Amino acid sequence: MNEEEPENVEEIPVEESEEEAESESSPRKKAVIIISIAVVGLALVASYLYLRNRSAETEEEKKEDVVVSVKVAKVEKGPIANEVSAIGTASAAKQSTVAASISAQITQMGILKNAVVQKGDVIAVLASKDLDAQRREAQATLDEAKLNLETLQKVTIPQTSAQTEKDLADAKAGADTARAVYERRTDLFAKGGISLKEVEASKLAFENAENNLRLIQKNARLNTGAVNPNSRAIAEAKIRQAEDHLKNIEAQAGLAVIRAPITGVVTDQFQFQGEFASSGAKLVTIADISEIIVKAQFADSAIAGMKTGDEVTIYPNNADESLSGHVTLISRSTDTTNRTVEVWANFANGRGLLRPGDSVKFVVAASPENDALTVPVSAVQFEAANSDEGTVMMVDANSIAHETKVKIGIKTAEKVQIVEGLNEGDTVVIEGNYELPDGTKVEVAKEEEKPAGEEEK
Repeated sequence: MNEEEPENVEEIPVEESEEEAESESSPRKKAVIIISIAVVGLALVASYLYLRNRSAETEEEKKEDVVVSVKVAKVEKGPIANEVSAIGTASAAKQSTVAASISAQITQMGILKNAVVQKGDVIAVLASKDLDAQRREAQATLDEAKLNLETLQKVTIPQTSAQTEKDLADAKAGADTARAVYERRTDLFAKGGISLKEVEASKLAFENAENNLRLIQKNARLNTGAVNPNSRAIAEAKIRQAEDHLKNIEAQAGLAVIRAPITGVVTDQFQFQGEFASSGAKLVTIADISEIIVKAQFADSAIAGMKTGDEVTIYPNNADESLSGHVTLISRSTDTTNRTVEVWANFANGRGLLRPGDSVKFVVAASPENDALTVPVSAVQFEAANSDEGTVMMVDANSIAHETKVKIGIKTAEKVQIVEGLNEGDTVVIEGNYELPDGTKVEVAKEEEKPAGEEEK
């Protein structure tokens, strides 16, 4: 017992000293913890600021080192026009509908649709037996009229002239004889050799002979001046009448053979061999497609700046090529239903790219500007599809790209008119400009060289 009591006495002071020590060290621990946290926070902030500054410096260094490869073009002065388009329809510039001029059965006519025919080629032959008979009859009448004229000239007129000359000679001889008898009897009467009655009888005979001579002379003059020429004229008139009748028959017979009036393609055939063709009935339609007219309907509001002579480009649906021509006609009237105006343009079609009835894209270059500042359309980034403003990346002398605002004028599928923002000779990016940062250093990409064989092609 004596040994245990001292132990209890000694433990009590020990416990009190530990509690006192803990109570004295607690504020110090808290202070140390707070200070440690603050130091760690400051270290983290310093590390963050250091890393951010290093990252910014790295980005700046990277930005300075980046060089973007682009393609560029120069701002140029040149022509540009406002493109207005519509759907056009092709038709032949020359077209002829061949019809029958007489009523007859078609005795000869092949299948001609889509065939190429030359001017003068036989299209069809119509039955013409009646006309052949009439032609033979007219030829016979003409031959008879010619024979009558020949007979008149070689027989009738010479025979009449000979008879007139004989009558004239006989009348003159009779008048001379009667005069001689009258003069002799007058002389005998004066001598008392004959009676007055015989003198008067010879005088009457002489006067009758003179009258007969004058009548025959008048007849001779009439035959020479009127009868013979008139007979000849009548005979010649009958010949001309017969010739005209024959020509008329031959013309009608010629109508039985129907020929192509132009060179072209037979686009339609309305009748065939064996059918009866009435006078005026259509047989075929021939179209000369070496030249084509394309007709397009434009909104009346779209043709304000359009005029004849404006350049036109068409794009056939069945070909990879385009054809160029000029506006030849702008209708003076407007379709009141659709509010459209018809526009024509002519195109050479020697290779047959277009056929009558083909549908094409019809593009007119209206309101042309001959001295406009232009850039390729890929150089401009538009604020909106129909906006007249946009941006381009202009490259300066140090090969730095700068974003530049521009105002747009005429816009085509290939180039754009620059109204404000650029000058002639400026360099703009045409490939690689999308989302290119302002101030980026650029280099011009080299174009790939084509093989020599391709260049020759």
